[in-house]
Amino acid sequence: MPTRMPQTRTERNIEAMKKTKRIYTPITNIKHMVSILESRGERTMFDYFDAEGNIRKITYRALAARVTAFGSGLYRLGRIKGRRTAIIGETSPSWYVAYLATVMFGGTAIPMDKELAIAEIENFLCRAEADNVVFSPLFAEKFRDVAARHPEIAFIPMAGAADAPYYKSMEEIESIGTGRPHDPSSPSDMDRLAVMLFTSGTTGTSKCVMLSEKNICAAINSACEAVDFFPRDVLVSVLPIHHTYELCCSLAAANYGCEIAINDSLRHCMRNFQTFRPTALVLVPLFLTTMDKKVWDEIRKKGVESAVRGLMKLSDGTRKIGLDPRRLLFRDILAAFGGRLEKIICGGAPLDPKIAADFRSLGIEVWEGYGITECSPLIAVDVYYHSKPGSVGPAVTSCMVRIEDAVTDEDGHDIGEICVKGKNVMLGYYKDEAATADAFTADGWFRTGDLGYLDDEGYIYITGRKKSVIVLENGKNVFPEEIEEYLASVDKIAECVVVGRKNGRETVLTAVVFPNAEKFEADTPESEMLAAVRADVNKLNRRLVGYKQVRNVELRTTPFEKTTSMKIKRHLVK
Repeated sequence: MPTRMPQTRTERNIEAMKKTKRIYTPITNIKHMVSILESRGERTMFDYFDAEGNIRKITYRALAARVTAFGSGLYRLGRIKGRRTAIIGETSPSWYVAYLATVMFGGTAIPMDKELAIAEIENFLCRAEADNVVFSPLFAEKFRDVAARHPEIAFIPMAGAADAPYYKSMEEIESIGTGRPHDPSSPSDMDRLAVMLFTSGTTGTSKCVMLSEKNICAAINSACEAVDFFPRDVLVSVLPIHHTYELCCSLAAANYGCEIAINDSLRHCMRNFQTFRPTALVLVPLFLTTMDKKVWDEIRKKGVESAVRGLMKLSDGTRKIGLDPRRLLFRDILAAFGGRLEKIICGGAPLDPKIAADFRSLGIEVWEGYGITECSPLIAVDVYYHSKPGSVGPAVTSCMVRIEDAVTDEDGHDIGEICVKGKNVMLGYYKDEAATADAFTADGWFRTGDLGYLDDEGYIYITGRKKSVIVLENGKNVFPEEIEEYLASVDKIAECVVVGRKNGRETVLTAVVFPNAEKFEADTPESEMLAAVRADVNKLNRRLVGYKQVRNVELRTTPFEKTTSMKIKRHLVK
């Protein structure tokens, strides 16, 4: 039977991209991943800042050697196979060494948020029944009392001496492993518990997600398939490394042989973009939105907004006939990001399609990803060469997606809960059988808690969170995230959350707003700020159907409390 020729534009674009040579090897397990890193030889894997602020480098071969040495050392000490190792600290080569070694040698890695209070960290260590804690110098003094209270846990400093009550330093353990290397068994049990992750808790109490080695490898392979990394790429790592999204994308980049520069502080991002001149970034929408606002503020200051928009329209047109002048036309704008930025992978929350379009018009391609910790985290990717505005793309190859309990809306979309099945789906929640049972359908599909629909090509459109949907008295469902996307375009609004306020029998859609101070004089009264924001919201309401219009605005004087992945903790909004 002859092969069916691609018929649609999407199919043709996908077929064309399949012919692009992808320089990566699908991994079978983490030991295989480390062997790939070792094969990259003397290529630089990481650029990072040392304690004195000097830039250091480590090669792929050297990093792989450290992984084997640390894993072998812990193995000889009887503290890795079948043991649980928490890892906490800022992004560093040592963090990766601890993570890869733990999983490769048959242990369970527990990446932890360095921004948590010490009491909460201690609670999580107890909940996860950790055997080891590998920590950065940031916690050298903070963990002394915790270590004294838990002599059953080996506390291992990433740097410096390991005096009492600490166990041994990474350097000591690597020295033991270098002298007596151990080759972990292969093939490994891919379905065993390999990673434990505490969810960020945007809607309430954190759960402990259990991932297998199969889950991790499926996510890395899916990221490699979806994103066009090349060995020449320089990726600046900005997001917290304990998040599966950042870790998955970084390991995918490493599988391609990219150079990964570690950003030392969010305050230093723009400076470090100039230093490392990235070709790729992994970001969350809030960061990308901030970048977009800064770009346009600078353009408006120079009085060239109409000229830039005209050139964007021109370049969008010329690309349709095969001519791409973007990097020449907008080189001054691109210089703010180091001058070489080509691609941004964005995930963690919905991205305003207009912002993605802005960056694409300027010469920076945007991949929008969709995922959740329980899916390791990757579920779908909307890649630039067959992108659909408003969609997060089709499901990645490691999973399938369906819509559960769908209800047809006024636009004819069958909206329901997005459910996932595949190699990337978690084992369950640790010691929480009830929550695990609630998280799956009767036939084994994972319930994401997100609402959305599929188009006829399998592209996923997310409309909101099941727990945050506002049900009006007329039976209409309002997805606050949809309205918040519109409100994000109001320059006087820095952050906002849409809630339903009860006024007698009526539910009033209310925007709780943290205003953008840069758009007001320092001594502007709150009443004037509120009036100005309300006026802009009223203008925006004209673009919304009646029942979705914001009827009230409330100002707050402080930013919303967020997770370390910059998601607003909605359940704390009163």
